[in-house]
Amino acid sequence: AAAPALHRHRFPSAAAQTPEPSRPMPAPLAASWRRHASAAASSSTPRTLLLLVPVLILLVFVLSRAPDLTFSPATAASPRLPARLRPFDCYASPQASPVLASLVEGVPRPFLYSLADLGPLPDRPHRNIARLLKGKRFRKPDISQTIQELLAGEVGRGSGGGVVVDVGANVGMAAFAAAVMGFRVVAFEPVFENLQRICDGVYLNRVQDQVVVYHAAASDRAGNITMHKVIGRLDNSAISATGAKLAFKSNEEVAVEVATIPLDEVIPDAERVVLIKIDVQGWESHVLRGASKLLSRRRGEAPYLIYEEDERLLQASNSSAQEMRAFLGSVGYNQCTRHGTDAHCTKE
Repeated sequence: AAAPALHRHRFPSAAAQTPEPSRPMPAPLAASWRRHASAAASSSTPRTLLLLVPVLILLVFVLSRAPDLTFSPATAASPRLPARLRPFDCYASPQASPVLASLVEGVPRPFLYSLADLGPLPDRPHRNIARLLKGKRFRKPDISQTIQELLAGEVGRGSGGGVVVDVGANVGMAAFAAAVMGFRVVAFEPVFENLQRICDGVYLNRVQDQVVVYHAAASDRAGNITMHKVIGRLDNSAISATGAKLAFKSNEEVAVEVATIPLDEVIPDAERVVLIKIDVQGWESHVLRGASKLLSRRRGEAPYLIYEEDERLLQASNSSAQEMRAFLGSVGYNQCTRHGTDAHCTKE
């Protein structure tokens, strides 16, 4: 049989590789080349080191000044870090499907978000699905416009890209409104289905370096608590069973256990926080008490505060608007105004 093609091409024999006697390398030339190479190596080594030293110093300085988006003293991947302090890993989460997302209309800095509740299909789809079918963008959420107006004004001016804290982030309508303006965001969302949609928005808005989200309910103590998830209206899910049923009595309710964490455990003292938004269906008082250290910062450093002040929801969680105002006054927030069902508070 014929030899394989691989063996047809043979390397030259040792005899064939022997230099011809008539053309040896001149000894002086070879010695000269070796001396030149040795001199070049010895002269370039100190020069290379001198060039590398300032580069290394600059690199160390840049890394030391880089923002820590985990908001914790250890890395997010550290197994020694309590689970509640580890940011949610979107890349390890299963992808929700289908994904229905669009740009938001009527805001200065448009962004995308993904729907978690699609509505009763096919008869009564979510109103934003109907808008998509008509070639329109998603309807503007009021909180998105409020956030962008505040951050474009006095609240965000001179902040140097500070942090916005979004408690009860839902699908990210406040978080992404801030992120597309260049602000860093730390968000808290206990409902897993909403969390998946936040991950959609992180990808779609290209803000993976700016948004950190925790799969937890912000509260006044660390631990676990039962939350009541409202099927079909996940935005109305609440820790209080009564609060979850106030608006949508006929919807199915599912009790799930979620982690709780105080904001003071997550936000370092040195981190500049420019705004906190809280919308947690009556649990606002517990969130505020878990952020007492953050809220006690002096005037000029204390964050602008927005929280939902719905008396029925607050009473369902054994608190009241009066109790919350008294607490805020104790930490220096002496200027609160109502905007619809929200309260806006500052230190004046």
